[in-house]
Amino acid sequence: MNLEEIKKFLDENKGQEEVSAYLQGFKQFGVDEVQKFVIENDDARKWIDSEKDKHFSKGLDTWKTNNLEKIISVEIKKRNPDKTPEQIELDKLRADLEKMQNEKVRESLKNKALTVAGDKKIPTSLIDFFIGQDEERTLANLGQFETAMNDYVKAQVEDRLKGSYTPPGGGNPSVITMDQLKNMSTEEIAKLDPKLLDDVLKG
Repeated sequence: MNLEEIKKFLDENKGQEEVSAYLQGFKQFGVDEVQKFVIENDDARKWIDSEKDKHFSKGLDTWKTNNLEKIISVEIKKRNPDKTPEQIELDKLRADLEKMQNEKVRESLKNKALTVAGDKKIPTSLIDFFIGQDEERTLANLGQFETAMNDYVKAQVEDRLKGSYTPPGGGNPSVITMDQLKNMSTEEIAKLDPKLLDDVLKG
């Protein structure tokens, strides 16, 4: 039986129940059928959600590519109404250069602070807390910490020699976190139990 004969047979017998059921299997899904299928089938629903996410992400990327730079340019223009595009670009270059210079200065200050801290036996893991706006402020912070630490050590030694020393917390020292340590002043850090400070720095 060729294709034409099959078509003729189905057309002539489409009223029969068996033929109708067979033809129903070839019916194209409409919107209602697809919606019902997605609602009732978990795998189909997951697939649809995945496709929606893909299309959304792709659409967002396309929007960014086509519009974001324009929006930024318009906003810059609003803030600088009297500046030409060349002047705006020059300002951007200056800002980038200033950022690079600040990063270079901070790196230089950190290297200087590391050297001084090594000479003064100050834990290098604390260096970032002491870096100031310039070398003078950075060295002052280190000096202040050194003085406070020396005073603390001296007081501890004197207490022990007098026999009045009591272990912090009665043998059960308090616990502090690195975040808490970062928020402390150099004076507060200097007053901490050295063992507790060492435990925090070792993480």
